[in-house]
Amino acid sequence: MTYALPVIQPSSRIPEGRKPAWLKVRAPGGPNYMRLKSRLREWNLHSVCEEAHCPNIGECWEDATATFMILGDICTRNCGYCAIAHGTPVWEDREEPERIGRAVGELGLEYVVITSVNRDDLADGGAAHWAATVRAVRRHAPRCRVEVLIPDFQGRAASLETVLDARPDILNHNTETVERLYKVARHGGRYARALGLFRHARAVAPEIPTKSGIILGLGEEREELIAAMRDLREVGVSILTLGQYLRPSPQHLPVARYYHPDEFAGLAAVGRELGFVHVEAGPLVRSSYHAKRQADRAQRHEANSAMSDGAGSHRVSGHPPSAPASRTTLQ
Repeated sequence: MTYALPVIQPSSRIPEGRKPAWLKVRAPGGPNYMRLKSRLREWNLHSVCEEAHCPNIGECWEDATATFMILGDICTRNCGYCAIAHGTPVWEDREEPERIGRAVGELGLEYVVITSVNRDDLADGGAAHWAATVRAVRRHAPRCRVEVLIPDFQGRAASLETVLDARPDILNHNTETVERLYKVARHGGRYARALGLFRHARAVAPEIPTKSGIILGLGEEREELIAAMRDLREVGVSILTLGQYLRPSPQHLPVARYYHPDEFAGLAAVGRELGFVHVEAGPLVRSSYHAKRQADRAQRHEANSAMSDGAGSHRVSGHPPSAPASRTTLQ
């Protein structure tokens, strides 16, 4: 099957070093932004919004929403597109889960996203810390929904199951790019491992919707991108985010091309044809952008599916039938 996407004519291509007009955003600085920034400093908490230089930080923080980053701000991997510092972590804060739980409760948040750096130096990849954080949010803010944006835990099935046992509302793991570019862009990551993570999650916790994100502009071909989207659907991913890669510094991978907003709209249409419950696609889209809205859409779809399948059905929105699982690695 082939898909027609809008094509930007050569005369519209952006000269190297210049960003197109559609990537301009207003500088942050509203009252809620300043309040949240102050509270994060006060509570000694990290946000991926700051660490990863997210272009939507002003909009999201003004809406009193943020993505908390746990397990420190030093990553054990050095991905070619990522702005987060890498090295050997020395940080371990066992009180962090409770601080995050209290912060979510005091801020009155209804939806939070929790993510982390890769901690390949820890035996479980930080999974126990992850689970403790989710449970702390549940205690301090029982009505708040929790999305987890997890690393691959080096393929450890037990670590993934530890997080799933804490019962997050959404399980998110970013695929980031197409299979061919993994060795260039995702040092330490494996494409098959990412797919295996979703396959295992579907098998052991089919009631938890799954989500993934891909950044565009690293040099992928259209056919490769659609193939990756199809692969994600085949392992049960129901929510997809597509956004433009923005080079954090001259030391990072260059931008191979900028996608026009119309191209993102075309890719979103392809994603819906493939069966994704929701596709958030646009130049400034990041994995946590409009996360609550994405979860609402998935929840409505799940409710409608349950009604159509009958009261006794265990079908989960966006998930093909699950298979038994009993493996120790995710590949």
